[in-house]
Amino acid sequence: MKRICVFCGSSLGAKAEYVKVAQQLGYLMAKKNIGLVYGGSSVGIMGEVANAVLKEGGKVIGVIPSFMVEKELAHPKLSELRVVNSMHERKALMAELSDGFIALPGGFGTFEEFFEVLTWGQLSIHTKPCGLLNVCNYYDKLIEFIDYSVQEQFVKVDCRSLVLTDSEPEKLLEKLENYQAPKIDLLGLSKS
Repeated sequence: MKRICVFCGSSLGAKAEYVKVAQQLGYLMAKKNIGLVYGGSSVGIMGEVANAVLKEGGKVIGVIPSFMVEKELAHPKLSELRVVNSMHERKALMAELSDGFIALPGGFGTFEEFFEVLTWGQLSIHTKPCGLLNVCNYYDKLIEFIDYSVQEQFVKVDCRSLVLTDSEPEKLLEKLENYQAPKIDLLGLSKS
């Protein structure tokens, strides 16, 4: 894996563990020579993961819309900062630049970004791995809901394997590196 896109919060969250694990992920990525692609901000755990990669000598590409640059939210010390015109362009470019995706804890934006790339995987637009880093059980209820949606037959059993999860950064990175995309029948003709 050359680059991983990390979606995460623009706040630090309620628990110190969120920051600690974001930093651990950044350090591990840099040590494994995996570049970071992210939203380009200097705030919250977004800034923490970027700083950790940079501190270890890794490469960080930030992708940020111009309206956020005007609010002085852009990280000033990235390897590369790409300024785009809209949130849509931001997500498309981050996806294009990345070989896989990880969601750290975050809010609506993190959920939306993760589910968009997950949906693209379901539609076979890409075959890149998508993982939830389940820090302090943050994503337990979301994972439970995903499983419920499979049970209720709104998500195919085959598609459930698109969502990789782990509570430890190193284990999740291993899962991303070893990921084999499932063969998904878009027309719904498979028996699974």
